[in-house]
Amino acid sequence: MANTAQARKRARQNVKQNEHNTALRSHARTVVKNVQKAVIAKKLDEAKALFQLAVKVIDSTADKNIIPKNKAARQKSRLNASIKSLSLA
Repeated sequence: MANTAQARKRARQNVKQNEHNTALRSHARTVVKNVQKAVIAKKLDEAKALFQLAVKVIDSTADKNIIPKNKAARQKSRLNASIKSLSLA
C-alpha cells in the first residue's frame, strides 16, 4: 500500500489511466474485427471504408504507446493484404 500522499495519488492516476488505455485497446481490436468481418462477407466497399477508420484508430493507439508500432504496422499490412486479395478475386 502507498505510504505517502504522492504515492497514493500516483496509484489513483494509474487506475484511471489503465481504464482509459484498456478502452482504447479494446476499440482498436473492435475496428480490426469489423474489417475482417467485412472481408469474410466479401463486402469490398464496406471493407475499404472500415479499413480507413481502422488505420486511424490503430495509428492513434500506436502513437500513444498502447500497442507497439510494429504490431500496428503488421495489423495494417495484413488487413490491407486481405482487402487486396478480395478485390482481385
